[in-house]
Amino acid sequence: MPVVNVVNLEGKPVGEVELAEAVFGAEVNQHLLHAAVRWQLAARRAGTHKVKTRGEVKGAGRKLWRQKGTGRARMGSIRSPLWRHGGTVHGPTPRDYSYRLPRKMVVGALCSALSAKLAEGRLTVVDGWALETHKSKALRRILDRIEEGARTALLVSEGENRNLELASRNLEGVKLSHPIELGAYDVLRHERLVLSKEAALQLGASLGRKAETGGGER
Repeated sequence: MPVVNVVNLEGKPVGEVELAEAVFGAEVNQHLLHAAVRWQLAARRAGTHKVKTRGEVKGAGRKLWRQKGTGRARMGSIRSPLWRHGGTVHGPTPRDYSYRLPRKMVVGALCSALSAKLAEGRLTVVDGWALETHKSKALRRILDRIEEGARTALLVSEGENRNLELASRNLEGVKLSHPIELGAYDVLRHERLVLSKEAALQLGASLGRKAETGGGER
């Protein structure tokens, strides 16, 4: 089982913790990571794009000139797509881009992302997020000590922590997440992953159980 150091908010080691092998020591599957990232990004698309068809644009419906005898091509409406300001043919319409990804693939991708972070040395475990203030400046100083110069960081905390929530939301490149909300895309897009000890143990227990049962309930 992978063993990592636990540090306090001063960046000093205060102990060690054993992480679940199936979650933090799994083989990194690039195919699963790609599939999970595409799935998460597709679900975030608004899908509100819309163009007007010939039945929705302004314009009279009368025939512009008689069918025969003018020497011009026949034309039925000024709202035709052939005319300027006419309707658009086969344009985008509102749609839902989300689709279903098997739960087993979602769990496998998250385990791969967590294992990759640990293998790259970009995963930090802190003993807790006991902040004395909700000020962003104080949290920035803490992250500077434990992030080792990383520009972006994903913080994972178990339970409600109002000070951490308020302090992190105004910091550029910093995102706070709960273990049950964690996704492969967020793990990959941040340079550093900072877990509380409780969150790391919870992820190991829940994801390890789902990996053994084939992804858990669908």
